[in-house]
Amino acid sequence: MCRATIYDARNNFSALVKLAEGGEPVELTRHDKPVAVIISWKDYEEVKKPKKNFIEKLMELRAKYADVFEDPTFNGLEIPKDGYPDEEYDKKIAKMWEEE
Repeated sequence: MCRATIYDARNNFSALVKLAEGGEPVELTRHDKPVAVIISWKDYEEVKKPKKNFIEKLMELRAKYADVFEDPTFNGLEIPKDGYPDEEYDKKIAKMWEEE
């Protein structure tokens, strides 16, 4: 990510927009603190998409893995013997949520 002060951005705006168009976000700072970002329209379209709520995501997962849930031998994910999820369990859950 490119970083520029507001002052530099004002003087080099066209060049910074070209960077953003090329896919590199440009962070604008004031007194070394980030205040804004210039991104491409394509990246903006991705960011502004409405986020799915928990129920919508759950329903998608149920539809996607319907064959697994219908399998009578499926007993769900195993919970570790000590009763508290470990890192491996957390990774399995995170992987399920990342898949679309």
